[in-house]
Amino acid sequence: MVAAAWYAGWHATDFPLANVSWDKYTHMTYSFATTLPNVTQLSLAESDEQLIPQFVSAARNNSVKALVSVGGWTGSLYYSSNVASSENRTAFVKTITEFATKYELDGIDFDWEYPGNQGIGCNVVSPNDTSNFLSFLQELRHDPVGQKLFLTAATSIFPWKGPDGTPLTNVSGFAEVLDYVAIMNYDIWGSWSTSVGPNAPLNDTCAPAADQQGSAVSAVAAWTAAGMPAHQIVLGVASYGHSFQVEPSEAIECDDDGDVLAAYPSFTADQPIGDAWDDAAGVDECGAQTGPGGVFDFWGLIKGGFLFENGTVAEGIDYRFDECSQTAYVYNETSAVMVSFDDAKAFAAKGKFIKTQGLRGFAIWEAGGDFKDILLDSISKAAGIEEDCDSQTETQTPPTTSDNGDDDCDDSETPPDSDESDNGSGSSDNDNGDDDC
Repeated sequence: MVAAAWYAGWHATDFPLANVSWDKYTHMTYSFATTLPNVTQLSLAESDEQLIPQFVSAARNNSVKALVSVGGWTGSLYYSSNVASSENRTAFVKTITEFATKYELDGIDFDWEYPGNQGIGCNVVSPNDTSNFLSFLQELRHDPVGQKLFLTAATSIFPWKGPDGTPLTNVSGFAEVLDYVAIMNYDIWGSWSTSVGPNAPLNDTCAPAADQQGSAVSAVAAWTAAGMPAHQIVLGVASYGHSFQVEPSEAIECDDDGDVLAAYPSFTADQPIGDAWDDAAGVDECGAQTGPGGVFDFWGLIKGGFLFENGTVAEGIDYRFDECSQTAYVYNETSAVMVSFDDAKAFAAKGKFIKTQGLRGFAIWEAGGDFKDILLDSISKAAGIEEDCDSQTETQTPPTTSDNGDDDCDDSETPPDSDESDNGSGSSDNDNGDDDC
């Protein structure tokens, strides 16, 4: 099973490589190399290029596959043009293979946001993006270096769009050239939404129709229906949440149990500032003015007083666990800030889903967002990853370039079920004691 995370190079000062719990991962992806107008080049200007050799060395010393992710939200501007013609695809294959060889990488993660669909706002986009992407990957797989690389792709919750602008109904060609896809099941709701909602819903089929914006359940169903085998799907999970400014009159409802947090409350236009890693207001890569991101990492929720250091809700903070989306909410009535995020219970629910659906594993954005491995340990246990996995296998049999990377343990044994991963319990709300009902 894959236990992966993205490592953000620009956060290395606060979260150095030595702080990574390498023994709990099978794959680690350094982020990001970004696309450029010149198809023969990639940029690492924002991600500390000098750190990559140390990253690869640390991964190798711990029998973890070392990948670099190409693209990202701000780095996908020129993917389309880089694969638009046969000549460019051949050149881009050479760029990727030389990049992988230079840094002695095990693999490359393609995080194109998004083929055939605008992402940040100024990406080059073509209706032929998805077919060109597949042609590029096929050519890469026929390259002597490319055929040995571990290739992954970070995707949206919907299959890539075809030339008519609708999601593909057949992605089997991608399954033949990629080792797995990581469905980025987060940022489903945020400041762009009409109300507060779950950042990373496990399920939304149980929500009111108007609130069904996507989820892990619907995403896996869509990708498998389109021909991506479940064992080639990794669930992307978030170690952060989105914040909203919500007036107490909208945030708090009264029921038979007293004060409870409302589901899908409206929020004001004032975006709260998140933790120390939150994006500040400024101008983005497209020249557009942006406000603060309002993002709280899991550690940021602890530092911000929403949670105790053990990950449970802090005193004086309202808490709600939504049984449909299987995600958590916290609310500070004094500051009127509500945050939608995943706690240990939410990660356990996702781990159980991975196990029961036969998925390839999980990938966390980002490794540094957790706090004392509370989230990592929760999803690993629920997904059935054995604690002594690496010591049993990887230390005895080092990975080779031909290893498919799908497993670092013996999956023939069925791990025991964990009571903590059971998501069928009743809803839980934490009343801060201020009851006006």
